[in-house]
Amino acid sequence: MLLAHPNTPVGVERLTEALWDEEPPRHARTVLQGHVSRLRAVFAQHDAAAHGVELLTQGAAYRLRLPETLVDAHRFEESLRLVRRSADPGETVAVLREALGLWQGPAFDGTVHSAPLEARAHALEELRLTAVEALASAYGQLGDHGAAASVLRAEAAAHPLREPLVAQLMLALARAGRQADALDWFHRTRKLLADEIGVDPAPVLTGAYNTLLRTDAHARAHPEAHADADAHTHAHAHADADHGTARPPAARSHEAAAGPAVTPQLLPRRPRGFIARQDELDTLDRITTAAPGPIVTLTGSAGVGKTALAVHWSHRRRADFPDGTLFADLCGFSPTPARDTRAVLREFLLALGVPVERMPGSPAALGARYRELTAGRRLLVVLDNAVDSEQIRPLLPGGDECVTLVTSRDRLDGLVATDAARPVTVGTLPAADSTALLAAVLGPEAVAAEPEAAARLAGLCDGLPLALRVAAARLATRPHRGLASFAGELADEQHRLDLLKAEDTGVAAALGLSLRHLPEPARWLFHHLGPHTGATLDTCTAAALADCPPPRAALALDQLAAAQLVVETGPQSYVLHDLVRLFARSLAPDHEPAGLLRLLDHWVQTLLGACAAAEPGGEPCCALPPGAGRTAEIRRFADRTAALAWYSAERGTLRATVEAAVAAGLHDRAWRLVLLQWPLIVWQVRDGWVPLLEQGLASAELDGDPAAQSRASALLGWVLSEEGRPEEALTRLERAPDLAVRAGDFAGEAVARINLAVALMRYGDRERPGGLLADALALAEREGLTETATLAHQHLAQHLLSVGAAAEAAEHAARGLALAAPLLAAPRRVVLRTLHGEALAAVGRTGEAVRQLHEAIREARADAYEEGEVAARVALDGLAEPEPQRGPGPEWSTGARGRSSLGGSRSGPRGGSPRS
Repeated sequence: MLLAHPNTPVGVERLTEALWDEEPPRHARTVLQGHVSRLRAVFAQHDAAAHGVELLTQGAAYRLRLPETLVDAHRFEESLRLVRRSADPGETVAVLREALGLWQGPAFDGTVHSAPLEARAHALEELRLTAVEALASAYGQLGDHGAAASVLRAEAAAHPLREPLVAQLMLALARAGRQADALDWFHRTRKLLADEIGVDPAPVLTGAYNTLLRTDAHARAHPEAHADADAHTHAHAHADADHGTARPPAARSHEAAAGPAVTPQLLPRRPRGFIARQDELDTLDRITTAAPGPIVTLTGSAGVGKTALAVHWSHRRRADFPDGTLFADLCGFSPTPARDTRAVLREFLLALGVPVERMPGSPAALGARYRELTAGRRLLVVLDNAVDSEQIRPLLPGGDECVTLVTSRDRLDGLVATDAARPVTVGTLPAADSTALLAAVLGPEAVAAEPEAAARLAGLCDGLPLALRVAAARLATRPHRGLASFAGELADEQHRLDLLKAEDTGVAAALGLSLRHLPEPARWLFHHLGPHTGATLDTCTAAALADCPPPRAALALDQLAAAQLVVETGPQSYVLHDLVRLFARSLAPDHEPAGLLRLLDHWVQTLLGACAAAEPGGEPCCALPPGAGRTAEIRRFADRTAALAWYSAERGTLRATVEAAVAAGLHDRAWRLVLLQWPLIVWQVRDGWVPLLEQGLASAELDGDPAAQSRASALLGWVLSEEGRPEEALTRLERAPDLAVRAGDFAGEAVARINLAVALMRYGDRERPGGLLADALALAEREGLTETATLAHQHLAQHLLSVGAAAEAAEHAARGLALAAPLLAAPRRVVLRTLHGEALAAVGRTGEAVRQLHEAIREARADAYEEGEVAARVALDGLAEPEPQRGPGPEWSTGARGRSSLGGSRSGPRGGSPRS
């Protein structure tokens, strides 16, 4: 927003409108100040001032001071102003090519969607299209109509309803000798206008069409006037207007030897019920018009719809390949053996008009003849279902006139490396497109009648087109079954793959063909992945499942990713889709008990490491279970932010892992997997944790561990209290201290007493909390539990403030700060400083109070802890007002300072970490 208005003050209101398209958050101004502060830090880090860049505050506005020549949008607009004053088309071409080269994607791509930014982006896009049209016009003035058509074609495909652009493209194509293509663009656009918006072509488009017709009629009436032009055209037969490349004489001589010119059309029929894939179609359009002789690889997992996409796009762009289309199923992943390259070459040469009696004999001669015959033609070659790069290379056409489209379940890295192939990954369908595919097969009425069931069914099919089509086929042939009933059957993981099978077509069969072609390390690992309970998978977890060293697991995962059975999402991070996981589970049920036990022990050890990173200095709530196997390696967490981000990402997987542990009767693992999530629970307390904690408590009871029961009861009671369920909360919290005493768990007893005290404070008890907190503090100090002692000081300070004992409150806040300063994360220090400041103010030590509250604000801002900063600011503002009567009301027990935790280190906002 500041770059869009350089050297101009931009008010806070305008920035707020740009950042939040809907209702801004309650503390929008504070958040905005944080963004500005971090932006200034980035500028300082990169010495922006040396380049004349500075972010200034001007009242209630900010101004980004900088030389405008540093902004590419400014340079682009300056270039347009320059060419408007130029009469030299050569200079115009040079300037506009450089100006358009500044674009690296849509304007403001990757930012928030808001009206101010989108308005500016739209204005820039209009200028870009104006520049494209001006560049094409300049090429036309130079007589290079092929270049003009090349510039316009991509933009007309991206903006098919921009009639002036299409009209200009039609005229450029006609002047380049491609009258049929030009007329095709008119009819295509006329149909699109009628279908999409129900209007007839505008005069600019019909005018271009009439011009083409008049030119064509004149050519037929006066053929002698066009003799020279025809001779020129034949000398450059099939020259591509996009590249201006003539067909080599060698190619023409071999065509003569082959017999009459033949236009092969080997494409299969257009796939029925093809859904969406607009992003992939646009990418194919862009790649195939950007460079000569492009090779594109469409890669993805089994059943994801690669062939359908390739054939659909080929039919859609068929008119762009006047010399025909070649298609071959290479059977790379098929029950039948892979196609022999020589057989495919013979098939292609026959289609290109080579008689059987003149067919070359050797593989080398077949390849040479194929490359010669394709060198000067504008052909589309589709190589479907390739097994590897080696199978493809002999089938690549010669010259720069052809486009080659390859589909495979393998990533074909070799073809990318040696032949500059452009990879396009074909992923699963998003939810809306999955539902649309079901509607295309079953009929829109069936889906409209049960929309929620259709959405659930699509989700259970993982967005995989093959699974969706099989599911739809089973429903279509059994009309008595409803979508909800079938979705309920699919929800049973044990039978899902069986249900996704129709005769010889099914998900398991397709995945089995992929597995058959895997290298041995990948096949071996895949057989061990069944016990995994989630979608995300890292190298360490895979190594634990397979009981192997991480480097071996890393190699196998890379091979699985190359075969599209897992999706690589980052360094040593992958996604394993449900249907693939269920297929892995079906292969080796005998391995499941041992593999599951290894997985559970790995997760427990990983959670212990995450707890240590999320709460440095905190006491772990449990140790490894007896007999736990030591995992070879666990994920490392750089800091608290990394640990909490991992918790959030893996929450679903961990919940499923708990369920798997309970189902297997491994309750000693189950309750640990629950309780070790407490750093995330205390940071997102109102996020539906009760069922999981109840399961953890039940497992602790079944395991007969009173210490685990105490900690589970304390955490569950506290969460119930946060959810406004006081009777249930106190029932759990009252039990927790006695259970800890029975177990001899002094740390658990201290935490249980703190949590009970906090709940009692919330519900207005002014007597018991003080004693509970004092006992907890004594226990923590006696056992050397620094973190828990700090927490007890914090809540004692809060309680004493609420009952009017400000001097004692100040003492406990100060002691907590002294204990915690070198250890605790910033949120805890912010809370303690704020309490200390309020207590000091209450005893009349205003100067010291102000210093503490300013320091709390500084630390909160540095740690992006918005709620803590707001609380400290409120306290600071209140120093100028009469001190209110303090009481035990809910504001003293429901805010950031009123939080306790299983491990004794909670201090943060509801619903998210202070860094969120």
